[in-house]
Amino acid sequence: MIASAYSVAFEGVEARLVEVQCAVQGGAAAFTLVGMADKAVSESRERVRSALQSLSIALPNRRITINLAPADLPKEGSHFDLPIALALLAAIDILPRDEVARVLALGELSLDGRLLPVAGALPAALAAAEEECALLCPSASGAEAAWVGATEVIAAASLAEVVRHFTGQAVLTPPRPGEIRPCTAAPDLRGVKGQERAKRALEIAAAGRHHLMMTGTPGSGKSMLAARLPGLLPGMSPAEALETSMIHSLAGLLTGGGISRSRPFRTPHHTASMAAMSGGGRGAKPGEISLAHNGVLFLDELPEFSRQVLEVLRQPIETGEVTVARANAHIRYPSRFQLVAAANPCRCGYLTDPSRACARVPVCGAEYLGRISGPLMDRIDLRIEMPPVAFTDLDLPANGESSAVVAARVKAARDVQAERLGAEGQTNADLSCESLERFASPDAGGRALIGVLADRMGLSARGYHRLLRVARSIADLEGSDALRRNHIAEAASYRLSPGALG
Repeated sequence: MIASAYSVAFEGVEARLVEVQCAVQGGAAAFTLVGMADKAVSESRERVRSALQSLSIALPNRRITINLAPADLPKEGSHFDLPIALALLAAIDILPRDEVARVLALGELSLDGRLLPVAGALPAALAAAEEECALLCPSASGAEAAWVGATEVIAAASLAEVVRHFTGQAVLTPPRPGEIRPCTAAPDLRGVKGQERAKRALEIAAAGRHHLMMTGTPGSGKSMLAARLPGLLPGMSPAEALETSMIHSLAGLLTGGGISRSRPFRTPHHTASMAAMSGGGRGAKPGEISLAHNGVLFLDELPEFSRQVLEVLRQPIETGEVTVARANAHIRYPSRFQLVAAANPCRCGYLTDPSRACARVPVCGAEYLGRISGPLMDRIDLRIEMPPVAFTDLDLPANGESSAVVAARVKAARDVQAERLGAEGQTNADLSCESLERFASPDAGGRALIGVLADRMGLSARGYHRLLRVARSIADLEGSDALRRNHIAEAASYRLSPGALG
C-alpha cells in the first residue's frame, strides 16, 4: 500500500515542492523516515504516532516507510508533520488517496492531534497556486494563506477536523484573509527642534530612497530624525506588501494573518551577529537586512558594529539581495532596504567640543570612524554632520513643517520617478548608468561644477553616479525636469561632510 501527500521545503522565499511518499508493507514492525530530513522532521514520527492514537487509530503492525522526495533536497521544520500524517492515513485507507494527493499540506501536530501554526504559510500558498492545488494548513495560519486568492485554502484546528473534511462528514469553511493593518503612525517631524539641514537631508533621502549617515554629538537628534523617516515614506504597493510579508512569514513575524502596508523599520543592536544581520542559523532564516526589505534599516552607533557585519551590507546595497551560503545550498533573500546610519564623531562623542573632548583629539575621531571601510562609505549617498542643539532652540515652541507636508512632497517626487522609470516602486536610487545619461544629464553649469568637484572630492565612478542620483532627487522635489548647477552643488554638499570619515 503506497500513498502520497505533498508539502514544501523552503529555500529563501522560494517554496520547493516535496512529495511525501508512504509505503505500508510486510515485514517487521517499524516506522522509518528517509529523505535528508533534519532533527525536527525526524521527530515527526513520534508526534504523528501520538496524534493518531488520540483519534483511536492504531498503526498497522507492519513496516512503514516515509520518503521525502526529492531525496537530495534538505528538509527542515516541523511543518512536515501534517503531510506525513495524511500520507499515512491514505496508505491505510482511512482517507481517499486521490483527495489527499490534490492538496499541499503543512502544519505541526501536537501530541493530542491539534494543529499548531507554522512559519511560511504565505509562500506555501503561492506554491500551491502554481501547482494548481489546494493548501491545507492549521487554522491559525489560514488567514495568512488566504491572501493568495488564486488557490483554495483549507484551515483545520486539529487532525480530527482534517479526517472529517476528507471523509465528507464535516466540510471545512475556507478562511478569510487577515485584515490589512493601518500604517503605523510615526513621530511628527515638527517635534524635532533645530537641525534644519538634517531635516532637508532626510527629505531628500525619502524622496529618492537614498542611504543616509548622520554624524553628531550625543543628544543632537540623530535617532529622533531616523524614527521620523517612516512617516515621510509612502505606503507599500500591494506587490511590495506581499513580497515583504512573504519574508516576514518565513521569519514567523506575521500575527493574526494580517498584512501591513507600512514600510518595515528595523533597528538591530550593534551587538548583532553576522547571521542575525544577513540571515542564516537554523533553517537559514532571513536576517535584519531582509526583514527591512522595501523599508528602512537603521543602524545606530554604526562604528560599534563589528567589521564583518558592516561588510555584509556592501553586496545587498548594490544588488538588492543577499546570498546565505551553506554547505549544501545557496539561499537568496531580497534585501532592497534604505540604510540610515548614525554615529558619534569619536568614542567619547565630543570631538568637536573643546571643553569635553578627550586628550586624544583628533586621533580618536579618525580611529573611531575609520572602523567604517571606504567602500561602504562610498555607497552612502548623503552624509551630514549634526551640531549640538542650542538650549535657545529647545526652549522655543515646535515649528517647521509637519511630517504630512513633507510626505506629500516626497510622494509627488516618487510618483514622478515611477512614471519616468515605468515601474511602481522604482526610485532614483535604482537609476542605471544608461538611465542616468537619459534622465540625470546636467546642464552646462552643472557639468562645469562636476568637473571641479570630481578632482576636489576624489569621486569614484560609483560616487559620481550616486551624486547624480541625489541631484536628480533634489530636482524632483523642486519639480524641475532639468538638472542644474544648484542641484549638483547641494548634492555634493552632502558628500563633503567632514564628520563622515573625516
